[in-house]
Amino acid sequence: MPANILNLSSYDVTHIDENEHDYHVTALVQNPPQKCAHCHSGGIRGFGRREQLIKDLPMHGKRVGIYVDTRRYQCQSCNKTFYEPLPDVDEKRKMTKRLVEWIGKQAINRTFTSIADEVGIVEGTVRSIFRDYINELEKTVRFEIPQWMGIDEIHLIKPRCVVSNIQNNTIVEILKDRNKPTVTHYLSQLKGLDQVHYVAMDMWKPYRDAVETVIPDAQIVIDKFHVVRMANDALERVRKSLREQLTPKQRGGLMHDRFVLLKRERDLTDKEAFLLDGWCQNYPELGLAYRQKEDFYAIYEAKSPAEAKTLFNAWLHTLTPDIRDAFSDLVRAWQNWEPYICNYFKHPVTNAYTESLNNLIRVMNRLGRGYSFEALRAKILFAEGAFKTEKKRPKFQRKQVAERFIGYSLATSLDDEYLELPPFLRRSTEDDESTQEVKNYGVDISILTDMIERGLI
Repeated sequence: MPANILNLSSYDVTHIDENEHDYHVTALVQNPPQKCAHCHSGGIRGFGRREQLIKDLPMHGKRVGIYVDTRRYQCQSCNKTFYEPLPDVDEKRKMTKRLVEWIGKQAINRTFTSIADEVGIVEGTVRSIFRDYINELEKTVRFEIPQWMGIDEIHLIKPRCVVSNIQNNTIVEILKDRNKPTVTHYLSQLKGLDQVHYVAMDMWKPYRDAVETVIPDAQIVIDKFHVVRMANDALERVRKSLREQLTPKQRGGLMHDRFVLLKRERDLTDKEAFLLDGWCQNYPELGLAYRQKEDFYAIYEAKSPAEAKTLFNAWLHTLTPDIRDAFSDLVRAWQNWEPYICNYFKHPVTNAYTESLNNLIRVMNRLGRGYSFEALRAKILFAEGAFKTEKKRPKFQRKQVAERFIGYSLATSLDDEYLELPPFLRRSTEDDESTQEVKNYGVDISILTDMIERGLI
């Protein structure tokens, strides 16, 4: 009899065929049933057979199919027929349980088509297994509630809401959209919201309304980088408005040098400062816009909300009619969101690092064209090896030491007597790794970036 290359103890392998791409393994269930599947009577007899093809884990680079000669039985009591159950086979699919689990894990970091080709199944089956696998993960994987929560937007096929743990630089959720009902529903399902002290976000009213509804005690802080970026946008409007005045050569030069305009003055090299001076001298309107952009950035050097408001009002009065329209969106945003913007000067919380996510998402979309939002979300949130975790030991509790240790009369009530004991008798449950709680803070953005760059996702 051939060796049991399947390593499945419930089956006896009777024959093995092998070709360039596949193993064809013929097998029998080792322990046939003794009772009727319907009435549980012991009087059953054979009533025919049928061959069932069960897919299994690839082996030695080849696909594996198990041909089970499945026996059919008839009950002599209830007269009903039934086939013998197949151990280690998934109830929903004609494949082993270990293959289903393997496909679920592999689908996190690989394309569905590559897995389907390796196993010898259709891509739709991989998608179905992946969906079930993620549903199970959702029940078991729990991320810690962040004290500093970030709510931002990323483009994953379309705009989505991403929730992050700012202190730990991790992602904890990606929602199907950024609408108030979706965000409100997600927040309301969380436990321990009293731990959330600050929520950094962009100026999107549904985010603010959802947080104020569900976490009214949390301080909302408008992300600094969403505000100052509007100053750059205003400068870009002025630059583009000048294009009609320029020759094609000048237009190309201004486009080439736009990075100089967007750069902070303090960070310019001598060459860049020379280029900037030339454009500002030749086009005073552009020079005014650049100065306004720099002065607005300086507001964020304020030490308090009151100082920031004073600096903003002073900045507003210096806007000239030539460029006021270009900065109108920024002015309106500050005036509409001033209390939340100024919270930054009390609590400098920002989720700016999540901006790098947009680059990651673009790469993932390119690698997995045709993926659904659910698949891409799962590939981000459940990427194996990307979690940021921490082991937390429980509080020290003195262990009651039994007097069974020969040679010691032990007292556990007095510290000096306890400390006189040998170290091995003073072990606390703190040293037992099984008592350590593992906290999962979410998907580490830096690890995720590295995994994508190395082609692991």
